[in-house]
Amino acid sequence: MENLVSGSNTLFILLGAIMVLAMHSGFAFLEVGTVRHKNQVNALVKIICDFAISTIAYFFVGFAVAYGVDFFSGAQQLSIDNGYELVKFFFLLTFAAAIPAIISGGIAERVRFYPQLFASLIIVALVYPFFEGITWNGNYGVQAWLGETFGAEFHDFAGSVVVHGVGGWLAFGAVIMLGARKGRYNQKGEMAAFAPSNIPFLALGAWVLTVGWFGFNVMSAQTVDSISGLVAVNSLMAMVGGILAALVCGRNDPGFIHNGPLAGLVAICAGSDLMHPLGALVTGLVAGALFVITFDLAQKRWKIDDVLGVWPLHGLCGTWGGIAAGIFGMEALGGMGGVSFMSQLVGTLLGVGIALVSGFVVYGLIKQIVGLRLSEEDEYQGADLSIHKISANPKFSD
Repeated sequence: MENLVSGSNTLFILLGAIMVLAMHSGFAFLEVGTVRHKNQVNALVKIICDFAISTIAYFFVGFAVAYGVDFFSGAQQLSIDNGYELVKFFFLLTFAAAIPAIISGGIAERVRFYPQLFASLIIVALVYPFFEGITWNGNYGVQAWLGETFGAEFHDFAGSVVVHGVGGWLAFGAVIMLGARKGRYNQKGEMAAFAPSNIPFLALGAWVLTVGWFGFNVMSAQTVDSISGLVAVNSLMAMVGGILAALVCGRNDPGFIHNGPLAGLVAICAGSDLMHPLGALVTGLVAGALFVITFDLAQKRWKIDDVLGVWPLHGLCGTWGGIAAGIFGMEALGGMGGVSFMSQLVGTLLGVGIALVSGFVVYGLIKQIVGLRLSEEDEYQGADLSIHKISANPKFSD
């Protein structure tokens, strides 16, 4: 029976890892469909190379920073309990690798390739695991202090703040360091329309992410005996809320509509195991509206050229999700209880602060030392030809 339980847990978390791995293709196609044609190849290459770099960074450094576990013992030792710890690493790696994938969408079309990969290495090795360890492993006594002070620890079941909030606020620093794409704003500050290159690819990316998200959330339980149908239904309701809010606030815009479910799912991650489904629906509705409104404000009024809107989608909706868990997780609002609003607020702000400072430091240093942005000529030509020497739709002669 022990072997059966161990094997079942290993298989369960392995399936979760595979589902979240598949989400990275969603990140890729969401970016491919949003950027202009001359940057589509670069979008695909960035996501897959970022995953490879993230794996190396997390295997050799990041996992040890977060959990104090390394993989330098023999294979016989690593295979104990059907290699559960190895598969747990794989599952958590797919979360860690989401950070560069999130950032990639914000800095698309004008970032240099290898400096961006180096930034991904530093972030996944050190920055992300630092806050991950604080939240999910109790490092540095922060969770214990929150529990003693406010009656409950900071709760982030599947990473509204740990993954999405951190990724979005890191991206904010990177976007500011890079500046707007050439031609995006004229001398009067008026914004030029850079239309998505392929709505079907954008929609495909959104659907792949949406489906994979149920592995992201439900399988964050990490063992079969901890699985909860409540997490699945709450994820569903938040997803639907995000779609409906984006439909109304976005005035039928397909880009907003297909990002709507992602906004709801980002926000529900933290409290998906605590909320009543009606609380999850409200969380998704707020997230969908928040994304559309702040995306427009960022692009048009604040002149923040965040190509995919990853700061509003992941940064702001992730922040809302961390706080929402402290509201709709309370028993008085139909939740499971065991959560403190103040702990959620402090924990969320801590994650935002770490990510915001780190984004400016990491990308600021790279900008100063080796340069972060493509030359004006390369940007005009497009990242596909200037970096990869091929376009997404090359013309062949007979």
